[in-house]
Amino acid sequence: MSYDVAAVRSHFPALREGAAHFDGPGGSQTPDLVAKAVHDTMVSAVANRGTVTPAERRAEQIVTDCRAALGDLLASDPGGVILGRSATALTYDLSRALAKTWRPGDEVVVTRLDHDSNIRPWVQAAAAVGATVRWVDFDPTTSELSVDAVAAQLSDRTRLVATTGASNLIGTRPPVAEIAEVVHDAGALYWVDGVHATAHVLVDRPALGADFWSCSPYKFLGPHCGVVSADPALLATLEMDKLLPSSDDVPERFELGTLPYELMAGTTAAVEFLAGLATADWADERADRSDRRGRLVASLRALEEHEDRLAERLETAVRAMPGVRVHSNAAVRTPTLLFTVDGKDPQEVRSALADKGINAPASNFYAIECSRALGLGDGGGVRTGLAPYTDDEDVDRLIEALEAITG
Repeated sequence: MSYDVAAVRSHFPALREGAAHFDGPGGSQTPDLVAKAVHDTMVSAVANRGTVTPAERRAEQIVTDCRAALGDLLASDPGGVILGRSATALTYDLSRALAKTWRPGDEVVVTRLDHDSNIRPWVQAAAAVGATVRWVDFDPTTSELSVDAVAAQLSDRTRLVATTGASNLIGTRPPVAEIAEVVHDAGALYWVDGVHATAHVLVDRPALGADFWSCSPYKFLGPHCGVVSADPALLATLEMDKLLPSSDDVPERFELGTLPYELMAGTTAAVEFLAGLATADWADERADRSDRRGRLVASLRALEEHEDRLAERLETAVRAMPGVRVHSNAAVRTPTLLFTVDGKDPQEVRSALADKGINAPASNFYAIECSRALGLGDGGGVRTGLAPYTDDEDVDRLIEALEAITG
């Protein structure tokens, strides 16, 4: 079964502006079907969740459908799916809840590979209760974060380990399942920032051994909101600061205020769109819509194959360009490439690409510890990332533009 990128692209109105988008790691473009789901919800009667009026029932169904869709995407119990404003906000919220179980002298482990949203909340929560923070370094030459490096920082006082599922800066995909084993052997919980990974790879949270998995729908074609998935039984052990009348049920106790129904409807639509990537049959009313998890498995595998092929083309060309230094070197990674050009500020390269209608931003992208460890300071580099709508013409345009800049 071939990946029909032209059919995929036809559902992205933003592409009609003509830019070649390599800025997906910062937020993907939105399919028309997702926008329609958001629109339809906002122009329909919706009220606080309930079972009496049609508006109440519609809201309840939207929430149920969204949790089910995310459960299928992450192979997780929908009852443990928490919705929030952003993955960063949810990480802060749950870090404070988890910190209530820590004592002075307990230890929390973070890595220098991560986005700061999976570092600073833990560092600050630890400081608030007198816990110790232990740091794991990655190899800046190979871009790898090893199991041994994590294991070396564990002790019988370790309470939580936080790593990325994939680096948003350089694409490195650490061995999550293997890390989970050593974390659990130490008696600790394992939090995985899956924001970047979920957009590119098939996720099975329980199989990977992640106690918590965070992600952001706007990275995988959906609207701007955040998600955390965990076992409902684990969530039931955590005390959350909340309003007195608010539900104490899981996952509702972790969701502050009225849920964004329109964004949840859009998230469901985004998962459905992902599930259809392998067949491109979104508009076919005769298409089989059953077994969404099975369709997601097939579609994410097809997407990986498509993105890996394009990434190999791009990387081969970039590495051959004079004066270009590639900082994404891990053996297993997402189709994300961070590079710098000798003698040129990354912002200069970004602007030159933008002049040619190519969106490839330059920054540390909030992975500031990672950027510093790579010797790039706070300025970072130019980052290119692929998405389901990236095609060969996009890659050709980027290669041609970079050759003009570096030649």
